[in-house]
Amino acid sequence: MHPEFPKISIITICYNAAETIEKTIKSVVAQDYPNIEYIIIDGKSKDDTLTIVEQYRAHIALVISEPDQGIYDAMNKGIDHASGDYIWYMHADDQIYAPNTLSLIMANHQYEDFIYGKALLIDEAGNERSLETRKPHPNDRELSWKTMKQGMAISHQAMLIKRTIAPKYDLAYRYVADFDWLIRVLKKSTTVRDTGVYWCRFAEGGISTQHRVDSLKERFAILQKHFGLIPTIWQHFLISLKALKRGSIR
Repeated sequence: MHPEFPKISIITICYNAAETIEKTIKSVVAQDYPNIEYIIIDGKSKDDTLTIVEQYRAHIALVISEPDQGIYDAMNKGIDHASGDYIWYMHADDQIYAPNTLSLIMANHQYEDFIYGKALLIDEAGNERSLETRKPHPNDRELSWKTMKQGMAISHQAMLIKRTIAPKYDLAYRYVADFDWLIRVLKKSTTVRDTGVYWCRFAEGGISTQHRVDSLKERFAILQKHFGLIPTIWQHFLISLKALKRGSIR
């Protein structure tokens, strides 16, 4: 590892993203952090995505454009090709919060296994909302794989994972493989740090929200795999009860 500035592999996954990819690239290129490896994994776009990417080619370490089996297959390709000390996913339509964001994140680094922060969600009306306000079960305790039974209260755009502990995404899950992946990452993480700052903005409407019912089924199966059937049923009851209480207060 670089003694002062660990290399950060920022990975952007895209497909037919001509309308959104440039703002993502610009937010990466604008970073004042001195040790970035930028990788773009494209699913063989049919629009002008690659034309836009080519305009910034001097700032991109690697561009791969080929068919894939979906977003998680593409994310696995990113892991395969990354050489950084840490991996950070920032997909098309996502934006790093500010030009000094990565420098702030790494200012007090101790080579932790897992570093995370906050994300701003952009809703369909263009309004910014903290991701935490959208969760009926905010994660207000120290983050570990065990707290994931409450749900995924952080976003992949707001976490850095040490590359040496990053597993492959399980392609058996089509919609919420990132949830299973995060639990497995945290099981391997002996040191975790919350930066307490905003890392990114990302748009509402990912694959899990577009396939809500199937996503919930997969999520339940993942929780059952890691925590057992009875604890998973009980936790879902508590989450539902808390959500109902919040609704009645509002």
